[in-house]
Order: sequence, then structure tokens, then C-alpha cells
Amino acid sequence: MNMMKWVDGILAEEQKKGLLVLSFPAIQKMGITVKELIGSSDLQAQAMKTVADETPEAAASVSFMDLSVEAEAFGSTIHVSDDEVPTVIGSIIESEEDADALQIPEVGAGRTKLYLEAMGKATKLITDRPVFAGAIGPFSLAGRLMDVSEAMIYCYEEPDMVHTVLGKVTDFLIAYINAYKATGANGVVVAEPLAGLLSPDLEEEFSAEYMKKIVREVQTDEFLVVYHNCGNCTVQQIESISQNGCRMLHFGNAIDMADMMPKVPEHIIAMGNVDPASQFRNGTPESVKAATVSLMEKCAGYKNFVPSSGCDIPPLSPWENIQAFFDGLHAYYGN
Repeated sequence: MNMMKWVDGILAEEQKKGLLVLSFPAIQKMGITVKELIGSSDLQAQAMKTVADETPEAAASVSFMDLSVEAEAFGSTIHVSDDEVPTVIGSIIESEEDADALQIPEVGAGRTKLYLEAMGKATKLITDRPVFAGAIGPFSLAGRLMDVSEAMIYCYEEPDMVHTVLGKVTDFLIAYINAYKATGANGVVVAEPLAGLLSPDLEEEFSAEYMKKIVREVQTDEFLVVYHNCGNCTVQQIESISQNGCRMLHFGNAIDMADMMPKVPEHIIAMGNVDPASQFRNGTPESVKAATVSLMEKCAGYKNFVPSSGCDIPPLSPWENIQAFFDGLHAYYGN
């Protein structure tokens, strides 16, 4: 599939389909736990197929936003539970020496092998829409290796160390994403939320340059890179973000999409941002539908706006709430 033409097609549509970052809630339909899901490529592929079957109106199938996978491959410790997305514990880099000694893992190390296998299986099960893999962004991965809160300080106090780590994780991410491309995936959603906490200047230095390199090395007409950032500084960073080479950007509910849309170039799609926690997870069908309609009223006038969740929808979000998002789109379009 020519994904650049797919993007152009969305831009030309009068009525936009929703594109949710939705995968983990499949565990409810399958009667399994998150722990079981992340340990099996068969279950992951089936989960993506389950979500696709449950959301026939979605524009694409999006894989798991599990931001622990790549850090674990580098040697980080992760915490796994039955009903929450895995998280990284502690840090493995605290000095320039640690950064210099950091080994770049082989693609396939840790659970990256499972996730690649799952994507290969999912692309054979889901054939009616594009299928996107998931990967972490460069600064967000470096931050997990250095400890998320410390990473922000290191940008000021130990910039050389941060760049050393960023160079290594970027090389790994390029190889990993190219391996996803080889499975038949139509693209990848690269999640760079930690960069959304930086000042515009720091984002440009410690995220944008590395993101551009990834896009240059992996994106083709047949393989699209989607940039996700749910940080609260993305409106201030948008000039830099919109120059990273991605045709699709995805923003979280820490910002108001009405503030973002006027700043996004017309040839680039911007997606967002119904709140995953307060609406999809803890809201009601009525509140999700109302939030979706409200979002459309503010942003649907922009041809490059696509409605979405603000981030990954939590595993135990009620499916009635997920359906209410699509009901909200129908209500807005009057069909």
C-alpha cells in the first residue's frame, strides 16, 4: 500500500474516520491478563485482530504502546502486572562511563522478538486497513535508561552523556523499526512523550534531530512513521515537530487540539485527543460521546484533523466507552 497516498486520501475525505490508539482492552474480550498478552506473539496478534473486528470504522490498526519493550532489551528492569501496561523501574545509566559502556542489543533481544513475530502474524489477520507497529521514541527510551526524572536534569548538567545514549538508542530503533517493516507492517507509531516535557530548544537538540534521523532511515512511500507525543509542551514545540518528516502527528490530552490545529501545516495530519483516563477508562458512554462531539466541533473544520484518543487507551476501559467515541462521530456527522 502506498501510505503517502493513503495520507493524501484522508486529507481529501469530507468525513474523517476515527483512529484510536487502542490495543490493550482486547484482554477483556479474550479473557486474559496483560501479563499473558505481552508474553505471547499469538495472543498479541489475536488481540489486534479482536480490536479490528470490534472497531470496523477505525481508519487503521495500531499495535501496543508498550514503552518498556526496548528498555528491557537494553537491560532495564520492568514491572509487569495483570491489568496495567508494563513500566520501567530504576535506571541503568548514571555516569558517562555507563553511557560509553552501554551495549546496543541485537534486534530480537528480550521481548522485541515476540513483538516482531506478533506484527508478522497480525498483518496476515488484518487486511482491510493499514496495520501500524509500535516503538518508543529516542529521548523517551534514553530517559528510561537514565531514569525519567533524572534525564531532564542531565540535559543541562551532562549533555554529552545524554547524546551518547541517544546515539546508541537511535541506532537500535532504526534497526528495530526496519525489522518491523520487514514483517509487512504499513508503518510505525513512534511514541516520544518524554520529549513533550522539554523546552522547545531542548526538544530540538535532544529529540528532534534523532527523530529526523529515524524517519530518514526507515520511512518510505510504503512505510509511514507516525509521531506520538502526549507531553504538555507540544504546542510550543510544533514548529520543530512538524519538520521531523512525519506526515501524521498524534497529540495527547495535556493540550487543547484547538490550540494545536492552526499551527500544523496543511499537508500533515494531526490526531487527538479524547482523554484516555478520565473518559475512556473512567467516563460513561454519554460523557465519551459528548467529549468526542465537542472535540469535533472545535477541530473538524481543519481538513488535516483526525479524531483520536489522547494516548493509549487503558486495558480495563469499558468497551461501551470505546464504542461511544464512534457514536460521537456519527452524531457529529449526522449519520
